Amino acid sequence: MPDRTSNHPQPRRDAKAPARAPVEFGREVCGSLEAAEQREWLVTNGIGGYASGTVAGSLTRRYHGLLVAALKPPLGRTLLVAKIEETVRCGEAAYPLSTNRWASGAIEPRGFQNMESFRLEGTTPVWRYALGDAVVEKRVWMRPGENTTYVRYALLRGAAAELELRALVNYRGFHGNTHAGDLRMNVQRTRNGVHVVANDGAMPLLLTSDVGACEPGHEWYQDFFLPAERDRGLDDREDHFHAATFRARLDPGRSVTIIVSAAARPLLDIARTTEERLAHERNLIETWSAANPEAAAKAPGWVKQLVLAADQFIVRRSPANEPEGRTVIAGYHWFGDWGRDTMVALPGLTLVTGRAAVARKILLTFANYADAGMLPNNFPDAGGKPEYNTVDAALLYFEALRQYFAATRDLELLKTLYPVLARMVEAHGKGTRYHIHADRSDGLLYAGEPGARLTWMDARAGGQAVTPRIGKPVEVNALWHNALLSMAQFARLLGRPASDYEKQAAFVSRNFQKFWNAAAGCCYDVIDSPGIGNDASVRPNQILAVSLPESPLTPEQQKAVVDICAKRLLTPYGLRSLAPDEPQYRGRYEGGPRERDGAYHQGTVWGWLIGPFVQAHLRVYGQPAEAAALLEPLGAHIAACGLGTLGEIFDGDAPFAPRGCIAQAWTVGEVLRAWHETASWK
Repeated sequence: MPDRTSNHPQPRRDAKAPARAPVEFGREVCGSLEAAEQREWLVTNGIGGYASGTVAGSLTRRYHGLLVAALKPPLGRTLLVAKIEETVRCGEAAYPLSTNRWASGAIEPRGFQNMESFRLEGTTPVWRYALGDAVVEKRVWMRPGENTTYVRYALLRGAAAELELRALVNYRGFHGNTHAGDLRMNVQRTRNGVHVVANDGAMPLLLTSDVGACEPGHEWYQDFFLPAERDRGLDDREDHFHAATFRARLDPGRSVTIIVSAAARPLLDIARTTEERLAHERNLIETWSAANPEAAAKAPGWVKQLVLAADQFIVRRSPANEPEGRTVIAGYHWFGDWGRDTMVALPGLTLVTGRAAVARKILLTFANYADAGMLPNNFPDAGGKPEYNTVDAALLYFEALRQYFAATRDLELLKTLYPVLARMVEAHGKGTRYHIHADRSDGLLYAGEPGARLTWMDARAGGQAVTPRIGKPVEVNALWHNALLSMAQFARLLGRPASDYEKQAAFVSRNFQKFWNAAAGCCYDVIDSPGIGNDASVRPNQILAVSLPESPLTPEQQKAVVDICAKRLLTPYGLRSLAPDEPQYRGRYEGGPRERDGAYHQGTVWGWLIGPFVQAHLRVYGQPAEAAALLEPLGAHIAACGLGTLGEIFDGDAPFAPRGCIAQAWTVGEVLRAWHETASWK
């Protein structure tokens, strides 16, 4: 296999030079509006809420805000505070810290020009501004388990300065846009701030400060321009309401903190919440290091950063009988918790990081939602019943549980979940929703009907499924084969009959050869598809038939699959969803919703697929250093888009521009898992 890292040389560092943070920039990025806007930060609160924005401080998408609260954890996400307009006065001079783009084309103020540096301390974004002979530092964090954001300003150098901070608020679902007049804002004074209530029945919002004075505001800031929404073919303008102005003296060595909260009793003790955040992140690193001492000792900085990023996706979801339940947010900014994504991401987010107890809670939580042998595809953000329209979530559950048991030997959980697993196998064998059933003639799993999108390639454009994949998909049957073998293993461990599962698995294994396309030297993507027969499109789904623990392919076939995926699908950031020489290939994920959905699985690169590819590469070639090198470009990418984390997708054509969500659970989870596989390979 070629060494693909040769196109991504890393600068040599003087051994005596102080190590930089994994994410740290100077004026070369901070002073360029284009570069600073391309880089987005994210902090989360463990219940689905978040704060996020650009390094420049400008709003570029509707999902940016200082407080996007999860009012119905982990969903019900609502934009409450968009941003703070910041001005620092040093003597007679006034310096803006904030930056805005306006629909007129104006960029005003231009606070990014005063920015000296930006870095992440753990997951906390930290800015430094050079204002004449003064240096002001700003940082943002959230309190775990609470819809509260803190913004702290400190004078690091220079004489006393004056802060003027204008808080811009909103009250809308995070997918929407607000225009002046849409809301009636009721602003009431409190001791050190204001309470804001938008319309009747809205959740009250507290804006307060630890020092200084506050004056209520009563005006709309209109026509913010959101270039990322323009690029997505959506409404690209928005208005926000000025609810309060804070003024405070900033003395050397002292700080001023603004607290914005939807909590009933937010924590106002700044020292305590600061220490809570630091202690939480120290514990994450220590737990990971204790679980992986040898790997942790040699891990590059980007791996440690991803250990912290992994925690951002783990949130509470508590069914009635699982008050300590957990789930996984599939991606920020706009995804909720999805069954498929959760099961793919679980090993990397929890087991690799030494948090098996969290994995246990996630597995128990999803068991509560099993229905007709299926797990939910996703939970609607507005609430309501979960949607059961996926063929692979339940099959991936078996693999997540297998990896959990391998790490913990937790027979108690296995015993608790065994009846759920048995019903899943029975339902898939006999038949469940969407014509999902095992074909009696070959034991292979068939899934789909017109209009349904049951595999992970589930995009719809113009009301039609782009890749319906009705029939017998290759990765679904690789998962089915492994689920049957896992079930046989679980049965033996619990002293239950295992022979039926073993026979089914053997039957599936023999007939899996139907997927082999001898002429192309790889697997068909789908076989027995109505009106199509066998789909010979070269897609990455076949890599799971090599990467899963038990492969139904011969060693020669496994090598051929890895080689063709490397030759036609592999990029620095993952695998393309379709080979470039296929007629339906789309190399760029851009345009309006219909155009983007049409490209989503027709060539777009998916970062999570690098995980199974690295696993398959290790199996076939047994070269951990070469496999690990495949992850280095993604490791470097934590400083290029979603800072300290990894995003969802990339263009299929060079230069492989990042697209979609800036932080995606299964990308982070699979890169972490794959790196640890290479580090522990014997």
